[in-house]
Amino acid sequence: MFSYKPEELTAKDKYKIMIGSVIPRPIALVSSLSKDEVINLAPFSYFNMVTYRPPILSVAVQRVAGQMKDTARNILETKQAVIHVVSQHNVEQANLASAPLDPDTSELSIANFTLAPSKVINVPGVNEAKVRFETELYHHVVIEEEDIPTADLLLLKVVHYHLDSEVYNPNTGYIDADKLAAVSRLAGNDYAEIGKTFELIRPNQ
Repeated sequence: MFSYKPEELTAKDKYKIMIGSVIPRPIALVSSLSKDEVINLAPFSYFNMVTYRPPILSVAVQRVAGQMKDTARNILETKQAVIHVVSQHNVEQANLASAPLDPDTSELSIANFTLAPSKVINVPGVNEAKVRFETELYHHVVIEEEDIPTADLLLLKVVHYHLDSEVYNPNTGYIDADKLAAVSRLAGNDYAEIGKTFELIRPNQ
């Protein structure tokens, strides 16, 4: 087994090891609104749930040369965002939304999403996601390396749920994972679909 201290690896080496090992990673398509009311759409795979009481999602937005990306800046300004689950149905559109556009240009211009109004917040979502969460900023943590900001960790509290009838059963309260068809991020240009599932009974505690 190879064994390294962090200082023995380049930044590129650490990146490749992390994204190649911490898999599969769920993908969030995040919509946010600039102070000039430009709608920003961007996918992020540094994404997960933190807790359900209260319902908190986490999204980590990497910085470029210490500078915030549009998504993080918008959320810090408005305190709002919509989080969509990326699935087989919308992954190609979500990928288009990752294009590096000018802050004054909305990804709607290239990704072909249609807007869905929100119930509680001002930021709209998109219709092409089977699950979307309206969220408000709960907490913001700046991640630093050697006193240089490298990422913004955003904890977002869910304030409204939008669940497609195809994937959600209100009688059981469950999401149908097969019909949701969420995809995950691997390394490089690789993605993965949900494959074989299996069940394990948890031991008594």
